[in-house]
Amino acid sequence: MPSQITNYKCPACGGPLRFAGDSGKLQCDYCGSSYEVADIEERMAGDEAKAADAFQEESEKAEQAGESGGEWDTSELDADWGADADGLKTYSCPSCGAELICAKATAATCCPYCGNNAIVPGQFSGALKPDYVIPFKLDKNAAVEALKKHYKGKYLLPKRFSKQNHIEEVQGVYVPFWLFDGKADADIQFHATQESSHRDGDYEVTTTRHYDVRRAGSVEFERVPVDASKRMPNDMMDSIEPFDYGELKAFSAAYLPGFLADRYDVSVEECARRADERCSNTVVEMLQDTVSGYSTCSMESKNVRIKRGKVHYALLPVWLLSTKWNGKNFLFAMNAQSGKMVGNLPVNWAKFWLTFAGIFGALGAASYWFFLT
Repeated sequence: MPSQITNYKCPACGGPLRFAGDSGKLQCDYCGSSYEVADIEERMAGDEAKAADAFQEESEKAEQAGESGGEWDTSELDADWGADADGLKTYSCPSCGAELICAKATAATCCPYCGNNAIVPGQFSGALKPDYVIPFKLDKNAAVEALKKHYKGKYLLPKRFSKQNHIEEVQGVYVPFWLFDGKADADIQFHATQESSHRDGDYEVTTTRHYDVRRAGSVEFERVPVDASKRMPNDMMDSIEPFDYGELKAFSAAYLPGFLADRYDVSVEECARRADERCSNTVVEMLQDTVSGYSTCSMESKNVRIKRGKVHYALLPVWLLSTKWNGKNFLFAMNAQSGKMVGNLPVNWAKFWLTFAGIFGALGAASYWFFLT
């Protein structure tokens, strides 16, 4: 059977080379040139080494340039609350440490994060004033109905859980977020292949072409969100995104009555790594999406530079319910703008194992009947 190798190009004309079994050489069908396999492999190895060196040099230059991206710019963050400070008070939870800000008229009955009833009112003291707020769009009734829907149809959910978890105690909380503006530049090298098959007599011949694919580009980012509360699980906040930042309003304490606002306790510096990762992952995914038409594609190397810009402080609306079941805490969160709900549910393990045993028994009986017949 003739073997074909089409991942090498002819040095003379650039056409694909194929291995000719009768001569034992690589032959170009376009210009008629032929080459020893060892000569072509040596030539290709040299070309690949030069390309790799050039790419590395380019990446190092770009990386050095990226080092001037500096730190995230927090110069516009403001600690002056002005007259708003007079209308605010705080609550502190001795159980989980949450510090909550609210209007003086707001009555807080329990901590939205851990469900503890013993929260202590206190006098408001200065902290950074938010730049922006997204007001609550969905009310408490919508949150309660979303929770009921979240429970509905969950066969393995303990019945007593849905009846005893104080669903009406869901609370509206403004969760603190840092919003990062910046730019990401990237250079990425991919190895891609393209396969094609054809019949050659009694044989199926598969031809694989190999490609060195490179992409470079830059993406500007605005308002990359990273939550600034230690008590709010990052994966939960990521799950209820996105928020519509077109509805951001300049902060005013007038949006607080009836709701709690968690005070940030994760600094910009601590959140910077997550912001960098989100920017980096996004630009890589966008460039990778431009590589199409290949059978396979794998990343060989990448170089991403983050140019850091302004940081803003915002409060985003979330409905929260913290409830306990069999000594464990369960936290549910709903995006109060879009209605997206997330939260882990307990499992009735007795019902689970009964169901598993029933399925296993049914399959065993079916197999036994099959062998008998």
